[in-house]
Amino acid sequence: MKKDRMGDSAPSHAEITARLRELSSPLDTGSDAVAIILAAGHGKRIRSSTSKMLHQIWGEPTVARVARAVQAGLETGNQIVVVGIKALAVAEALGKQAQRVFAYQAVQNGTGDAVRVALEHVPRSFSGHVYIFPGDMGLLTDEVVRRFRQAFSANPCDMMVLTGIYSGPVAENYYGRIVRVPDQDLSGKASGAARGNVIEIKEYKDILALPSGARYEAGYDGARYDFAREELLELREFNTGVFAFRAEPLRAYLQKLDTNNVQQELYLTDLIRIFNESGLVVKASAAQDNRTVLGFNTKSVLQEMEAYARESVYGKLKDLVSIEDKDDFFIADEVVEQILALAEQHRVLDIAVGKGAHIGKGVQLDCGVQIGRSAKLLGNIELAENVVVDEGCELGTSEEEHMRIGRNTKISHRNLIQGEVR
Repeated sequence: MKKDRMGDSAPSHAEITARLRELSSPLDTGSDAVAIILAAGHGKRIRSSTSKMLHQIWGEPTVARVARAVQAGLETGNQIVVVGIKALAVAEALGKQAQRVFAYQAVQNGTGDAVRVALEHVPRSFSGHVYIFPGDMGLLTDEVVRRFRQAFSANPCDMMVLTGIYSGPVAENYYGRIVRVPDQDLSGKASGAARGNVIEIKEYKDILALPSGARYEAGYDGARYDFAREELLELREFNTGVFAFRAEPLRAYLQKLDTNNVQQELYLTDLIRIFNESGLVVKASAAQDNRTVLGFNTKSVLQEMEAYARESVYGKLKDLVSIEDKDDFFIADEVVEQILALAEQHRVLDIAVGKGAHIGKGVQLDCGVQIGRSAKLLGNIELAENVVVDEGCELGTSEEEHMRIGRNTKISHRNLIQGEVR
């Protein structure tokens, strides 16, 4: 082992790859889809020693939320998770799972290189569809993934990009811009049927590098178009980082990427231009809710995503559960699903959650349960009907333990209960 910047022992390349092999499982070669999750970056602007991929949104690492949504939306466990900085921390957080492979990108040389590394783990005979997702898109839902997959299947093409519309200040829009064919080309000729087609994605830093007042030229289907630097910056449609490809052209043209850009990296986004120049078909699909396709590079955006996750949970439960403060509570996603399942049984829930209460994963609630202010429930805890947990109480178990509190029990003010309880 060698020392990292903090002075701790860092695993060698050989140790990392050996452990990743242990955590990997074979892909399902009978499936027509495989997902690649890009989780190799650290996120310098978030200013944290924790991997960007392990920052939590609503109680779960962002990369884990992405992996779960992708598996449900694509209806396959086939996933290749590309890890790099803090590789083992990210891989261990996700854990071993059927049809999940971990690929190691030792040097972060761009998204194009990350996909190349991932494809080394896909059989050459695979001729299905490859879907690519950023690991920091922690608000992604299975429904968004499902709709994107359906759009790709219903609109035959070689490549599809999922786009969003940025609504904030232009100066804070760090996303790559979707550049589309305008009304007419440089000669003044009408663009005709090509109007609105995607020409390329222009990365934010590459736009900034253009001289002020300069015109940027791009070609599409034999015609030339130009755009002012300011015009490119003001484009609102952005690249979410979610793509779908047919496997054969992806493999064939990935090798044509170069590092002729500001960051001197292999941009996966350059494949749009390369595909267009090669006569392949590129299409775009728009996200219905831009919040579900947000990524984060700063703590402030991460906080916005956390707030939206809370808002989403409150929206699901507000007519079923009495939540004292919609801005100050936590109910883990799996507990939310359990509550919704109870409601589907047409039962009267009468569940109440006090301000600041925290109900973690593994907790099961029955009808009539009352959770007091600032109470914390963590672990495998089952609360039967009409259990009352007073203000400030803390209940907790280890992974191996189980706590069951029987019907009509009251746990009084600020009690602490831990361990196996039957």
